[in-house]
Amino acid sequence: METDDFNQELINFLVASPTPFHAVRNMIERLAVEGFTELQENDRWELTPGRYMVTRNRSSLIAFTVGTSPMVESGIRMVGAHTDSPCLKVKPNPERLKHGYQQLGVEVYGGVLLNPWFDRDLSLAGRVTHRNKNGQLVNTLIDLKKPMAVIPSLAIHLDQEPNKNPKINAETDIPPILLQEQEGFSLQMLIDEQIGGSEVLATDLFFYDTNPARIIGTNNEFLASARLDNLLSCFTGMTSLINANAELTSLLVCNDHEEVGSASIAGAEGTFLKDVLARITEAGEERLRTFSRSLLISTDNAHGIHPNYPDKHESNHGPILNKGPAIKYNANQRYATNSETAGYFKALCQQVEVPFQEFVNRADMACGSTIGPITAKEIGVRTLDVGVPTFAMHSIRELAGTQDAIGLVKVLTAFYQDDGPLGAE
Repeated sequence: METDDFNQELINFLVASPTPFHAVRNMIERLAVEGFTELQENDRWELTPGRYMVTRNRSSLIAFTVGTSPMVESGIRMVGAHTDSPCLKVKPNPERLKHGYQQLGVEVYGGVLLNPWFDRDLSLAGRVTHRNKNGQLVNTLIDLKKPMAVIPSLAIHLDQEPNKNPKINAETDIPPILLQEQEGFSLQMLIDEQIGGSEVLATDLFFYDTNPARIIGTNNEFLASARLDNLLSCFTGMTSLINANAELTSLLVCNDHEEVGSASIAGAEGTFLKDVLARITEAGEERLRTFSRSLLISTDNAHGIHPNYPDKHESNHGPILNKGPAIKYNANQRYATNSETAGYFKALCQQVEVPFQEFVNRADMACGSTIGPITAKEIGVRTLDVGVPTFAMHSIRELAGTQDAIGLVKVLTAFYQDDGPLGAE
């Protein structure tokens, strides 16, 4: 696939996926076209070599191919990512009327950079649980799409030092304004049309920026978008899995709730991946032998070195956009990479002629983490952490290089096609 075509498909996916629920739905639709059969967790699975997918909470997805080669001999090639991004989530009873303006109360989901949320054209999307006209409980995905909310900044004349000491109170400063006072206003009114006027019982709704993803830069070097962390990795993993070697068993797991610790039914610390692996592998010693021959590549964006803040990076480990995926290390196992798994990934990069970089936090700065160490702990497979270098991570609009995502696809595709031993013996 040409780079421009790939990036346009990635942009389309980002725009169509304002929430984890939408991302999973879009991946299901794409994978179905490519011959993946959707399974249900409450059914009995009778698997033969072929392509399958299953969801949990409709916000996490596992897609996998059962190969013709015995798993106990070839292992399982796994790639991991996450479907959620930091954002503002609507509270259960959100309606507020203050000084003639209708607002919705929100909670901060994950480690949000709050300043960039001000003065944006916001809309609302997510999942609504409601009772339909037949009295049945159903879930419906909604996306209002229209710019219908904003969080205005306080004028500089009313704040003495906004650029020196910015302080944001997450409870009082960020409830979006939707309209001026209107009798009978409610969240139900906003979403009535998309759920057929039925009774809303509960919601998982999130605000998002309606400014679409796009290629920017004087020479089109950059991709600007919300949710690059980590829908970019979901898309690259899915694209690579579609081209997997049919003789080998390969898997993509895209977990929800990574940004809030992964401790949920759909998160990496939950049992989703473990349960699926239990159903596609032989029990007992054969499963342990399979896992010993398996490898997980955890793909989650890395911090590109910012030219205005170079002192925030370790001097020898500042990834540059468009210079290849970054292998992520941490001595305290916040990333799961070791010499064996890093060496294997470097060899894959060299095989497909994709440059690679390495990332380590400054020793005097705290390090984030990923699903990599969690999955390594829960499943017991060799793991490494890699990611596309990114600016403004956790902002409402992030920035990546236009060459890096397709570079990662090339490496992951080589991984899914590699019929040799996974790493050093």
